[in-house]
Amino acid sequence: MIDPSVTLPIASVARDTGLSQDTLRVWERRYGFPTPERDAFGERAYSLAQLEKLRLIKRLLDSGQRPGRIVAQPMDELARLSVELANVTNPDKSNSKIELRSHLELIRSHDVEGLRRNLAQAQLRLGLAGFVSGVVAPLNVMVGEAWSRGELDVFEEHLYTECVQMLLRNGISSARQPELDIGPRVMLTTFPQEPHGLGLLMAETILTLEGCPCLSLGTQTPIHNIVRAATAYRADIVALSFTASISANAVFNGLAELRQALPATVGIWAGGHCPALQRRDAPGVQRIGALSDIQTQIAHWRAVQT
Repeated sequence: MIDPSVTLPIASVARDTGLSQDTLRVWERRYGFPTPERDAFGERAYSLAQLEKLRLIKRLLDSGQRPGRIVAQPMDELARLSVELANVTNPDKSNSKIELRSHLELIRSHDVEGLRRNLAQAQLRLGLAGFVSGVVAPLNVMVGEAWSRGELDVFEEHLYTECVQMLLRNGISSARQPELDIGPRVMLTTFPQEPHGLGLLMAETILTLEGCPCLSLGTQTPIHNIVRAATAYRADIVALSFTASISANAVFNGLAELRQALPATVGIWAGGHCPALQRRDAPGVQRIGALSDIQTQIAHWRAVQT
């Protein structure tokens, strides 16, 4: 049973939930929740019941829900929605593989409209975050493996990439709420030797849902331009995506050059399916092994700032 007499300061609630103090204050004004008491010093004090609800809201946000839809909802409705989403986003694995293979068959058959329709339906069903992690990420692997086996042509891979990029850009545009941007400020790009940009867009989607202001330079940006742009944009983080198409030397030499050129206060995140990065670390660089690591690193960055 929750003790109603126990309260927590805003800093503790922010660390526990991964929601920034600014977000909690904005929600209080905009949605009427949370509704903290005031301690003897006039500072916000949150009950354990509010903390529990905030934890649930954060889980729903991570699943792609929008703050405007859920923050003001009562606890029982949030619990119902959580169960509903769990049933949708954790289907039987065999069914998931069948669905992914159906997307692959649409690519092979050059059914552009069918592919767009099926992917759009998956996004609506799973939410933006669930779509990225549950469909796009594994489908990227499936498409890449099919291409490497000679089962897909280059133009078919490009067809798939364009369909996904269109959906994610539209999703990012709809999810963006500049008034709730709370940092870190993230600049996204790739090195000149890396032409693939879908990983950047996936990362930007998760970052946007987490309330991070983002600037994408697209792919193949020279390192000196990355440094200049990071300075001009006042970036807190430079996020880079790597695939197996870039050599290990290009990865580690480029990261070392970039780390030396950027101020120590600017973090560098390196992610993507790059075998070289999976085998060794780059000094002064945070490796992002999975999309879920982005949320962990955002929470860590925000905790350090408070």
